[in-house]
Amino acid sequence: MNTIIFDEEKRLCQPFQFEVVTVNAQGEITHRECKQAHYQIFEIGNGVKLEMVLIKEGSFLMGSPKTEKGREDDEGPQHTVTIAPFYMSKYPITQNQYEAVLGENPSKFKGKNRPVERVSWYDAMRFSTQLSHNTGKAYRLPSEAQWEYACRAGTTTPFYFGETITTEFVNYKGNCTYRAEPKGIYRRETTEVGIFPPNSFGLYDMHGNVWEWMADAWHDNYQGAPSDGNIWTEGKDEIYRLVRGGSLYRNPEECRCANRLKHSTEIRCQNLGFRIVLLAIDSKKSYFSIPV
Repeated sequence: MNTIIFDEEKRLCQPFQFEVVTVNAQGEITHRECKQAHYQIFEIGNGVKLEMVLIKEGSFLMGSPKTEKGREDDEGPQHTVTIAPFYMSKYPITQNQYEAVLGENPSKFKGKNRPVERVSWYDAMRFSTQLSHNTGKAYRLPSEAQWEYACRAGTTTPFYFGETITTEFVNYKGNCTYRAEPKGIYRRETTEVGIFPPNSFGLYDMHGNVWEWMADAWHDNYQGAPSDGNIWTEGKDEIYRLVRGGSLYRNPEECRCANRLKHSTEIRCQNLGFRIVLLAIDSKKSYFSIPV
């Protein structure tokens, strides 16, 4: 059934091409490959566009192995998750997009194509709810499982680039290293979205730049986690939500695909942003939102 859904969604999309790179433990490029993905472009107000990439169905092993450098206990146990097709925004939501929907820009590092930051979980939810109201489509924050599946894009390494990252490919605290790569630039500010290479799904900035809010409540580990990619809301720490991906201020190990961090829903920091998802056209799953 999922294949039928994906084929129908793909028919509604247009293709785009991009190059992905793979690096070794020294941060050297060992492989380049041209890829193609499909996306839809939506008008969201004031001539501003939103690009939503179609993410195909699949299964993956969520979490990190005990041998992974930088691993924390909350990244386990590893477990198989099956994901239905969905759309994810090609980039973190930009300041231009945020302002088009909510009429404001709280960011410290100003730039229309930089990610919006200084947004709380409630701000991100408000954006999703207002955009859904404006367009008649049900946008929301991703589940943690959707985000990790999308970030990995079929890889099993700590980063979608491979065994490490460098500041040639990611905006993070570049004077720190993860493997044997050289030290790089510590920019101390956000960068425009889309300037670094994407992953194999055609998604940009999944590592570094800004942390991204998840819909899920915080859980200390994956005991009892859903196996279908749904949002995991019940839990003792519902006042805390997850952020993923690392940021401009964080060490490389905190930018890994499996790294998790909890934050209060009300906190606003200059390295906190988000991206959004849109479920497949005939999905019956409920959406998670708050009143505008």
